[in-house]
Amino acid sequence: MSEIRLSKSFSKQFADLQIRAENGEGDANYILKLIEKGISTLVNDRESGNKIQKNIWPNYYSKKFEISNLWRLRLDKSWKMIYTIIGDDVRIVTIVLDVLNHKKHNKMFGYK
Repeated sequence: MSEIRLSKSFSKQFADLQIRAENGEGDANYILKLIEKGISTLVNDRESGNKIQKNIWPNYYSKKFEISNLWRLRLDKSWKMIYTIIGDDVRIVTIVLDVLNHKKHNKMFGYK
């Protein structure tokens, strides 16, 4: 079983989604359910996503988070969770960095 954390920047986005869902925004509620399902998947297997090759990492993630690995978990046809795994001999932690829709994902990773 893996420990899951949200990055500070994603925590803010997640809190905003929760508020929007409480105010009845259906899309926010849907995205929250996808995120919860993704986190549950990662709790059971932190390597259930696809490891992203370093040569295609967006500079944003490399610079902001100083990561040594980057993973992508498909949540549905349009949404993807971006995460990293950190740890030492004692503890391993999965950190959710972002959740992106298809359009933002393609833009962030330079796909056309």
